Amino acid sequence: MSAGSDRLEAQFVFLNEADRLKSVLRATTLHDGSRPENSGEHSWHLALYALVLADQAGPGVDIGRVIKMLLIHDLVEIDVGDVPIHSAHGTAHGSLETKAAEAQAADRIFGLLPADMAADLRALWEEFEASETPDAVFAKSLDRVQPVMANLMSGGGTWKTYDVTAEQLEVRVGVKVARGAPALWEWVKVKTAAYFG
Repeated sequence: MSAGSDRLEAQFVFLNEADRLKSVLRATTLHDGSRPENSGEHSWHLALYALVLADQAGPGVDIGRVIKMLLIHDLVEIDVGDVPIHSAHGTAHGSLETKAAEAQAADRIFGLLPADMAADLRALWEEFEASETPDAVFAKSLDRVQPVMANLMSGGGTWKTYDVTAEQLEVRVGVKVARGAPALWEWVKVKTAAYFG
């Protein structure tokens, strides 16, 4: 086999593995409430959010990089699963155990790629997780706001399941959305205020 064939083999091994993200169910439902969305659908929807809401990004944000981050940010859920932010376990999402499991999953999944691509995508995933660069901060804002919109459209969704209050939503979600897209959070907050009364 040629080097080009080996590279293609590795690329398709990764792409075939990434297909498993479609089988990871999230707590968040589709907007019509008919079923849980899967993490593949979530990632696609977030990439579309970035494309459409690019005008909400701060100065210097590269929307192309944001879209790349959002397409890969949840690949680790193939191994770790989805941890709902409003669940008892989700409130400790930053736990050392969760971080270690996600890092191990990132090693395995990105490690399927040719070394140059593995390093690039792993670095992009780590940048998203750290949420310190303008691109990552905006990406994280969109990742937090998309489930809010799903809950609003489905009549409360996981907010009902986890007895979420307006104050919890502000602390767990609003702060992160406002950090990268303040005008977006102000608009969304009006919508959530109508729900929470």
